[in-house]
Amino acid sequence: MHDEKIKVKTENGQVLDVVVYDKRPERIQVVLGEGVHSVKCELTPTRNGLAYAGSIMGRELVYERSRVQV
Repeated sequence: MHDEKIKVKTENGQVLDVVVYDKRPERIQVVLGEGVHSVKCELTPTRNGLAYAGSIMGRELVYERSRVQV
């Protein structure tokens, strides 16, 4: 089985590879970490529709793709 991975940017500029759990134009669910330490995060489109953003454990994540590109 092949897990789809995407690169998301944190608020301090760090780039993370995360596993995509579910992908739809209105939201992307991703999983950070592995095993018992994994955490799900929901990314939703920004107001201008040019990126997806979400928050996990107080940190903001941004996936810089538009709804059209997803």
